Amino acid sequence: VFDWPGYDIPELHQPYIRKYGASPDIALYGDDEEAYLKIKGGFQADVVHPTSYAIGRYRDQGLLKPIDTSRLSNWPDIMPEVANVQGMTTGSDRWIVPCGWGHNSVVYRHDMVEPKEQSWNLLWDERYKGKIANAVEMDGSVIPAAMVLGFDDPYAMTDAQLAECRAFLEKQRGLLRFYWPDPAALEQAIASGEVASAYAWAASASTLKAQGVPITYMQPKEGRVVWIDGFIMLKDGPGEEQRAYDYLDAWLSPETGEYMLSQYGYGHSNRKAFELVSKERLEEIGITSVTEVLGSGVFLREMDPALREKYVRMYEEVRAGF
Repeated sequence: VFDWPGYDIPELHQPYIRKYGASPDIALYGDDEEAYLKIKGGFQADVVHPTSYAIGRYRDQGLLKPIDTSRLSNWPDIMPEVANVQGMTTGSDRWIVPCGWGHNSVVYRHDMVEPKEQSWNLLWDERYKGKIANAVEMDGSVIPAAMVLGFDDPYAMTDAQLAECRAFLEKQRGLLRFYWPDPAALEQAIASGEVASAYAWAASASTLKAQGVPITYMQPKEGRVVWIDGFIMLKDGPGEEQRAYDYLDAWLSPETGEYMLSQYGYGHSNRKAFELVSKERLEEIGITSVTEVLGSGVFLREMDPALREKYVRMYEEVRAGF
């Protein structure tokens, strides 16, 4: 399994452990770009856990095999609003089984920060120079910058808009404490007060609140970054195919969904998972309606590959200080 940090814990695949006695081998990556480049470069895995927008290039490069959902016992309980997003299927072939969904936003220590408004622009507020953090992932950084700049379509910036976005991100670079590659590092920095505001995944906000850290997870006026993720199956995976299917089915189980909702603050694709979580918890994390959440911001979607490469190269150069 090739996955994000934080998704390698046994609580997220207990049915697999009950069947096989142990977790599978799990390697980790920092973002979708790193995962794709490593797979393209020959790294071997049976399943990968990308954001839904990222599957097209795997498919178009001939790296995937279609997933037979009849081999997944939990598939009948998967919500169609999550399963039928454009790009997940081609004809009768399904390329991804969705597992999680939700939103990413700005987290801040409300005992240290007084935002002028509820806006992504807090991550450019010079009052907090040296106390701001952003992610290494391009999508979570470039897209919000374009949102603050007011561009009509953050996924189709012109060269002039991209140059403006670059200058904006370069300005931000001078204000940052660091770019975080791992949510655990960000959470530690916020808890200690080293960082006062940051781009963060909802799981980090949920973790920090559970620890009693005085944080607010923002609903920015520009909207949140909204996503769906799931598992794809690589065509030339080295392991047993049935184990791969059992791992996917474990992730689709209600008990995994209950953990995601209760501990991470993420939505889950299995509708039965919501029956295992209190209404109060769902309201606390803002995951009461899948259609409401997925329509509440800018959805991470597939881009023209050449344009995406421009975005990635620009952000890498900004982070490196070129």
